[in-house]
Amino acid sequence: MSSSNGPQPDHDADARELEDYLSSEDPVAFEAALWATRRHEGLSPAAEAEFHQWLAAEASHRAAFESMEPSYAQVQALPHDRLRRLQGTLSGMSALPDDSLQDQPTADVPAPSLASAGRRAWMLNVARFLPPAVAAAAAVAVAGGHWLEWDLSDGGLVHTRRYTTARGELRELNLPDGSIVALDASTVVRVAMRRNRREVQLLEGQAMFTVARDADKPFDVLAGGVRVTVVGTRFSVRHTSSGLDAGNTVIAVESGRVRVSRVDAPRDAASGDGLIYLGKGEGVTADAQGALSPIARFNAESVGSWRLGRVSFNDTPLAQAVAEFERYGDTHLRVRDPAVAALRLGGTFDLKAAATFAQALPHLLPVRLVTTGQGTPGEATEIVKAN
Repeated sequence: MSSSNGPQPDHDADARELEDYLSSEDPVAFEAALWATRRHEGLSPAAEAEFHQWLAAEASHRAAFESMEPSYAQVQALPHDRLRRLQGTLSGMSALPDDSLQDQPTADVPAPSLASAGRRAWMLNVARFLPPAVAAAAAVAVAGGHWLEWDLSDGGLVHTRRYTTARGELRELNLPDGSIVALDASTVVRVAMRRNRREVQLLEGQAMFTVARDADKPFDVLAGGVRVTVVGTRFSVRHTSSGLDAGNTVIAVESGRVRVSRVDAPRDAASGDGLIYLGKGEGVTADAQGALSPIARFNAESVGSWRLGRVSFNDTPLAQAVAEFERYGDTHLRVRDPAVAALRLGGTFDLKAAATFAQALPHLLPVRLVTTGQGTPGEATEIVKAN
């Protein structure tokens, strides 16, 4: 006999958060999660052949499937009651009236094609075409470790999400603890709110953090080979594979104080090699192994200038400057001559005005612009040495 006393699961809240998640998530990742789940349940030879056709269709399919396997393993470790709760949430969201649906669908019933439906509708309605357990497991796999997962190390419930921004897109996140994270273009982060600590992994791009003070729950940012730990402050972290400081991690503090250490250093260490503290107007650069540069000092008001659509170059190689603009959109600029690519550039520019940047180059450097492929889809502007 069940009782109505005590706290009840908030299925509506789950549904709202899952709907919000699915409406913004990469549908290819969800397709990959569906295939991982269906293969676990067992596929017929025909469905297995369909799976291999899907893998071969695009390189992104195979990459998504391979990256989904760790998340699917996390699904298998979820407590049974948690998986059933998410199963009910997804089934409730997508149970739209349709007399043509089979009463007993099987794992070999194909999900609706992404090409024939909108992204959000396709993902939200997928449970109508698959057994609820299969659809729920897929949802947990794609959100598996990105939405709600069980932290087996300390038995605590964890809020996790993976957030991305597209080329040229800026986005502001309001985290459950009250912290705010502003994401630059082409950025990927993974947020985890644990029982005794808060953590953001900056996988690519750059972000500005306004951390809500909580002395009992340190806030860690992991990027490249370093960990940045704070209680409450404003600072930026950059870790990109292209553009300025490519391959390095750059930390800059606007206010407050942060602790920077190698990612493998003891979390509670107060001092030691590879560990420094930064205050307002201070910054440091770390290489891929976490080795730290000397502390740099600058105007604190310049931290996170990308949020205003601005970028500053200081003795920056031209190739890096062009690559930085490419993170926000196609510049159509090409630099093939290594000597031209190595020319040094300074100044502050509008990130949304690549054409203006290009027009300024001949006035700043000994270069000229040559348009190639005029009138064709491959039209570009090559930066070459001035005559």
